[in-house]
Amino acid sequence: MQGNLPPEAQEKIEQLQDLQETAQTVAVQKQEAESSLTDAEAALEELEDVDDDTTMYRQVGELFVQTEYDEAQDQLEDKVSTLEIRLETLEKQEDRVQSQFESLQEDLQNLLGGGMGGPAGPGGPGAGGA
Repeated sequence: MQGNLPPEAQEKIEQLQDLQETAQTVAVQKQEAESSLTDAEAALEELEDVDDDTTMYRQVGELFVQTEYDEAQDQLEDKVSTLEIRLETLEKQEDRVQSQFESLQEDLQNLLGGGMGGPAGPGGPGAGGA
């Protein structure tokens, strides 16, 4: 059926497909950010139950490196803050993609409705003729 579509409609369909892929990518990134945020918030909460003088370690790649309580707390707070900003950005991007998708979908429906409605309209079957 796409072969019978006007070039403008085909272009809109391709744009819709691209937006759908973008929406899926954003959704995955958002899910990952939410998961990381939950983990960081849980770690920060657990840190509240730890004494300030407790020996602490943080993971750096494959290693565990000794760290100070205040440093661990600062790093976790920074991570939470960064992830909250990232999540907010992804939500805005998700809304923007959804809005573009709906707009393109409406444009496509208008294109197809106008193009396909013509033959069935006033000049379509039953219109008479000689």
